[in-house]
Amino acid sequence: MFENNTLFQNTLLRLEGLEASIEVSTPVIICNEAHRFLVVDQGLQISKKFGAIILEPEGRNTAPALTVAALHQNQDGNDPIIIMMPADHAIKDNDLFHMAVKAGVEMANDNYLVTFGIKPTQPETGYGYIQTAKKIQTHNNQDIFSIGGFTEKPDISLAKKYFDSGNYLWNSGIYMMKASVWLNKIQQHQKSIYAACSKAFKDGKTDEVFFRLDEKSFCQSPNDSIDYAVMEKLSTNDNEKLAVLPVDIGWSDVGAWSSVMKIKNKDTNKNHIEGDVVVEETNNCFIRSERGLIATIGCEDMVIIDSDDAILIADKNKTQDIKKIVNQLKKNDRNERITHRKNFRPWGHYDTIDIGKNFQVKRLTVYPGKRLSLQLHHKRSEHWVVVKGVATVTKGEDEFLLHENESTYIPPETKHRLENAGDNVLEIIEVQSGSYLGEDDIVRYDDDFGR
Repeated sequence: MFENNTLFQNTLLRLEGLEASIEVSTPVIICNEAHRFLVVDQGLQISKKFGAIILEPEGRNTAPALTVAALHQNQDGNDPIIIMMPADHAIKDNDLFHMAVKAGVEMANDNYLVTFGIKPTQPETGYGYIQTAKKIQTHNNQDIFSIGGFTEKPDISLAKKYFDSGNYLWNSGIYMMKASVWLNKIQQHQKSIYAACSKAFKDGKTDEVFFRLDEKSFCQSPNDSIDYAVMEKLSTNDNEKLAVLPVDIGWSDVGAWSSVMKIKNKDTNKNHIEGDVVVEETNNCFIRSERGLIATIGCEDMVIIDSDDAILIADKNKTQDIKKIVNQLKKNDRNERITHRKNFRPWGHYDTIDIGKNFQVKRLTVYPGKRLSLQLHHKRSEHWVVVKGVATVTKGEDEFLLHENESTYIPPETKHRLENAGDNVLEIIEVQSGSYLGEDDIVRYDDDFGR
């Protein structure tokens, strides 16, 4: 959490206030199918509406994501200016960011492909670099430069040369351009990405606010970033309209825990601590507990995270190597890389508390006015206990209310439904038992969400 919001929520809130000077449409979100209800839930928490939520069946990196976003925004031929903002960034100075966006709009209107460069504070090997070339113009005291080239994550000696030269900026990964400008560039330099994304978009299906890309077509797209797919291939001659805006907006790419630590408050021993943590002779560590007590003795330069799903212990300077762990999980077909203890649904979410042979315990949270589908299970029974709120229960031909500390038993082969008709959140402890407890043992007869 950052300032009581998630990084995704802060990204949604980042453009608030710009409406007074430029037209800002409702945001379009690109995310994985598995995260769709989490996105909706976090938007509702801050009263944000979405123009669309485009669902990727599989992550294919930023170039395909921007391509399908541009196709979506340009489908009526209006050719709007789009700004792509990754959701894992922190920006401290929104006013300066707004000034940069306004300057970027002026350039994008002139068919420039615009990126935002961060003034470096130190040699950094974890970021890409943009070389500034000649100054194009100044807009409201904002210098704008043409781009001399891109370099992806240099070694430390080269990073020091870039830093000392004063002609290089960190690549923020924030881009702005007309939708048609990007579509022309991706067609020119990565025809296979454009072809796969175009077919995936054409054959996609709308489901209320969600838009599902065609899985077969989208998964045929190469997995490539904007930088590798297009930006590094663009020449900087007079025929290429490329611009970079140097900005000093308190930016940080917090895609790694070591980056998060840099912007968090620390104690006198340079530790950042969250949750139930006790330390002794511990220095320069990031320690976060989401569950039980973490105790450390004699630890230096470490990141220790105890989440609901797993425990991470790493050297502070090695946290960007977490992809190596993900690759091991993938190689060993471990469920941890794709499933989480907390799962979001359109009616709320459930948290898997415990699981063992022939049993599973969940905590269900049902939002006011929402209800689960009318369903039955062939191979499992369920026992519901209300711990908060009032539940409306359908069991077979009966419908009745359950209050706090009351319970009911749902046998196998029995149609049932759980509803929260009240104004407060409903919380249920669900104990499942049976020979098979998979989520595919659900037969739905009626569902408000069309599943």
